[in-house]
Amino acid sequence: MNPFDHRKYQAFPPIQLPNRRWPSQQIQQAPRWCSVDLRDGNQALIEPMNPTQKMALFKLLVEVGFKEIEVGFPAASQTDFDFVRQIIEQGLIPEDVTIQVLTQAREELIQRSFEALKGARQAIMHLYNSTSTVQREQVFAKSKDEIKAIAVQGARWVQQCAEQQTETDWTFEYSPESFTGTELEYAVEVCDAVNQVWRPTREKPVIINLPATVEVATPNVYADQIEWMGDHIQYRDAVIISLHTHNDRGCGVAAAELGVMAGADRVEGTLLGNGERTGNMDIVTMAMNLYSQGIDPALDLSNMDKIIQTVTECTQLPVHPRHPYAGELVFTAFSGSHQDAIKKCLQRYTPNDCWQVAYLPIDPADLGRSYQEVIRINSQSGKGGIAYILEQDYGLQMPRWLQVDFSQHVQHYAETESAEVSPATIYSIFEQSYIERKEPVQLAGYQISRQQEQDQLSATLHINDQATLISGNGQGVLDAFTSALNHQLGHNMVLVDYSEHTLGDNERSEAIAYIQLNINNQRYCGVGKSKDIIEASLQAVLSAVNSSMPALEARNVVPA
Repeated sequence: MNPFDHRKYQAFPPIQLPNRRWPSQQIQQAPRWCSVDLRDGNQALIEPMNPTQKMALFKLLVEVGFKEIEVGFPAASQTDFDFVRQIIEQGLIPEDVTIQVLTQAREELIQRSFEALKGARQAIMHLYNSTSTVQREQVFAKSKDEIKAIAVQGARWVQQCAEQQTETDWTFEYSPESFTGTELEYAVEVCDAVNQVWRPTREKPVIINLPATVEVATPNVYADQIEWMGDHIQYRDAVIISLHTHNDRGCGVAAAELGVMAGADRVEGTLLGNGERTGNMDIVTMAMNLYSQGIDPALDLSNMDKIIQTVTECTQLPVHPRHPYAGELVFTAFSGSHQDAIKKCLQRYTPNDCWQVAYLPIDPADLGRSYQEVIRINSQSGKGGIAYILEQDYGLQMPRWLQVDFSQHVQHYAETESAEVSPATIYSIFEQSYIERKEPVQLAGYQISRQQEQDQLSATLHINDQATLISGNGQGVLDAFTSALNHQLGHNMVLVDYSEHTLGDNERSEAIAYIQLNINNQRYCGVGKSKDIIEASLQAVLSAVNSSMPALEARNVVPA
């Protein structure tokens, strides 16, 4: 039998919800966020975080703006217990932040968890036990009534311990672990039984957390489950419905978003999706999804590089370069057509405009990213992207015909090297392809005068290292120079196009000239640079002339 056999699996049954409302809903505001990085994320690491790492991550979570932070599983780990005590005793928890701890429904673990929280201003005690069919029947071998009794007894122990620590403002949370694999009628029965113990009110609500401990179906099925629970649970106006999705099917964010559309009030997750197996719901992605729709995410993710640095140092896990919003390459275009579209949109965009830039769903600058990283060059890139980089980094405003010509040099280099081409290398290729092309004809000096409404030009050239004096006249300096060159070199040379600009904003700035010549019925491009604009123009003409005898190939260019 083939071990890769789909027949050993069965489809998750759909939820019978003919009048479902969530598909027509739209998220209008951010949910309540709860970070579980320090507990769920920590447990998923090959090497769990040490106290220094936990403290660094806790401070980051506070800085980002989380108001609810699950700080550990103090009954299961001495490290977690000590960390909870440290942040309480040292007064490191801001007044507007509520810490949360997780505990199983066992008396000694609940007591230990309350002991860890002594002295906290406010705290969430998160109680859980597994309710799914598989867990009941195959792991615990207990009936529905026995599993419900565990939850109810756990709720009683939580309430009793809370009554003995009245200095803390308590919020109770209950999770039917593996909710998505639990029959809905039974899930609501267990949650109602817990709430019968806690008796929540609008003034003192409880959190009912409905985790996709294992993602077992498409996100729409999870949304159906959430809507069904919201419609059937008792004390609904005193219950905060919370989500805790995992990413086994790669849909953790989608499931959470649809769950919020289905009526959930709160979302638990981790920064960048760290967590067991394929990970927890990625709060960065979901929050930025809201942000991209014009919704305040209620979190400050503007310094994305700091978030990535802290998370990677604490978890020792890398961030994929294509990770939504956070990855190194998510705002980068290598494709020529993409680069051209981005370049044109950015040229039209002005601050305070509504953001509408092709291929960029949000402004990279909002996350502390620079536009220099938006367009990067490889063998698939086009003229627009290359021109954008040279303009952004070096102030060059290449006319379109020069962009077309130069892109071929860069493409050839990229294909030969089989690598991305850095901005410094692009500029080096540009200089050596045009500005430094001084053989076999080089300008040594020139003089101009004006006679009878024409420019008279004489110039000293070095042609194959031999000094030669040329002279000519015409309607302008360039016309006079090309006439002299035609006579000297025996060419049929016609000026096709010309452009110039300064490379700075004062009288000492260099000028740069771009020229396109038709030489013997073939077009060549040239570039010249000098503090003297006339000299720059003459150098550009000779650059084009030299390219015709013969053109310098990009493979001969030495990169910066």
